[in-house]
Amino acid sequence: MRNCVEIDFQSLALAARGASKNAYCKFSKFAVGTALLTANGRIFTGCNIENSSYGLAMCAERVALYHAVAEGATKFAAIAIYTPTDAPTAPCGACRQVLAEFAPEMTIQSSCDGEDVMQWTLAELLPAAFRLDDR
Repeated sequence: MRNCVEIDFQSLALAARGASKNAYCKFSKFAVGTALLTANGRIFTGCNIENSSYGLAMCAERVALYHAVAEGATKFAAIAIYTPTDAPTAPCGACRQVLAEFAPEMTIQSSCDGEDVMQWTLAELLPAAFRLDDR
């Protein structure tokens, strides 16, 4: 799907940074925030949520996506990611695959505490995403 809305990455990045303040990351101390933009202009935020049973933790990207889907949104244009690092961080493989289920053409932008900002399409980060349509 091609973007249906204009993407204001500055506003998305600010929303992602704000969402990181709600991260529950007492184990990793790595507070990630995201802001997911729907095709009709709504923004859903997410933060990482850890658990003492590590496998039950959830990345910020999936929290935002699941929140959006729970509210009825299924078409997405972009996601902004903030990490408290010196260099931007790309989403993990699991998040890439989950995002690809809904928006294989979405734009991803990652910002950090440093000056660098990285931007990719999801297709660039996950060129051979698994899709049920491919079976």
